[in-house]
Amino acid sequence: MQNQPSVETESDSTSQLRTIIIGILAATGGLMSGLDIGVISGALDFVADAFHASTFAQEWIVSGMMAGAAIGAILAGWLARLGGRKWALVIGGVIFIIGSVACALSWSVASMIVGRALMGLAIGIAAFTSPLYLSEIASENTRGAMISTYQLMITVGIFLAFISDTLFSYHGQWRWMFGVIAIPGVLFVIGVLFLPYSPRWLMMKGRRQEALAVLTDLRPTAHEARAEIRAIDEQLKQRQGGIGLLWQNANFRRSILLGMLLQAMQQFAGINVVMYYAPKIFALAGFVGTAQMWCTAIIGFVNVLATVAAIGLVDRWGRKPILYAGFTTMTVAMGALALLNANGLDSQTAKLLCVFLIMIFIAAHAMSAGPLMWVLCSEIQPIKGRDLGITLSTLTNWVSNMIVGVSFLSLLNALGAPLTFGLIAALNAVFFVFTRLLVPETRGVSLEVIEQNLMAGKKLRDIGR
Repeated sequence: MQNQPSVETESDSTSQLRTIIIGILAATGGLMSGLDIGVISGALDFVADAFHASTFAQEWIVSGMMAGAAIGAILAGWLARLGGRKWALVIGGVIFIIGSVACALSWSVASMIVGRALMGLAIGIAAFTSPLYLSEIASENTRGAMISTYQLMITVGIFLAFISDTLFSYHGQWRWMFGVIAIPGVLFVIGVLFLPYSPRWLMMKGRRQEALAVLTDLRPTAHEARAEIRAIDEQLKQRQGGIGLLWQNANFRRSILLGMLLQAMQQFAGINVVMYYAPKIFALAGFVGTAQMWCTAIIGFVNVLATVAAIGLVDRWGRKPILYAGFTTMTVAMGALALLNANGLDSQTAKLLCVFLIMIFIAAHAMSAGPLMWVLCSEIQPIKGRDLGITLSTLTNWVSNMIVGVSFLSLLNALGAPLTFGLIAALNAVFFVFTRLLVPETRGVSLEVIEQNLMAGKKLRDIGR
């Protein structure tokens, strides 16, 4: 009997390690998204020169990916429901490989946009499926960190693409910038083939014993696994019909609208303005040539470090305190950047301050809205409506992303840098208020309890209590 605690501790450690490994493999879907976001930042000027692309054409080369991702987000719900989360990720990985090779071999603006749209299709599938899968294999005490790992992989992908772009930029080899990112896509597909099926999806398909076997491997004790199976079973018995739930249940409509709002907030906070157009922003500050690229790579590195910090904090501090801090910091950073541009960037001090403010903005987003919107969107949807809810919120993410990508250069030309950055600061201030009024605190609360509170009609900000 004296050895029993040691056995339990060993079992607990083994299950945690297994869950972490599976979670990292699934979260690698975010790597593809990050690679695509990052690669266009460094390649855009070279592609524009090669194809003599106008400002309008450049915006659509950037935004073709988001258009494809919006379609992918719609298809992902059907794929994840029909064949499971695992095979949806495999399909997304294969499409990503095809798209990256198509971009590398493109011969015109139109062919480049088609290749980018294919990559976006893959990313839309992964952006829906990875957080959904992660939320369904994680326990309530690790769910925030697990889903935040998806955002970490996005930042790692952005950083790797920035470094790759910088190295290839010395010789203008933009085709290699696109071609080389097919390699991580191949590794992703191979890794996903070894993932187990989601236990919730198995239960939805009536495969109870398989679901129990998966959870037994992922939870410290068989008792916890069986208890979770019973909780999922109760959810499935109480659920209503798919699309019908949207029309019949006002509480489900509330969770849908909140998920869409959260994803719009993430994008209109301005993060991808920096990620897509970082070299152009640094050009405004007077940096030229490879200096723009290395500044961009530094931004990517800061993005990774801040997201690592977020993973450590999300299940300790909670969702709302981190969002408060993030939106406040982003408001101040963008407001200061607007003032700096209004006063001129002629001195070396002003240029360095510009880089510093962008780093602060990136770090704040990476620690808050970046990962936490994915966490919250995967938590607030009831199980029957989860596929539909996450489909619509992910679709909103990519539509918002596309609006940002397709309008920033035109907005910058029309309003100038000070007003453009001031507008982003104002939006972040508004999002702070939205967080206060509408966003629930879900730290340490099971998906089952969140669903019960939602369907009981509690205020959205109170469904995690």
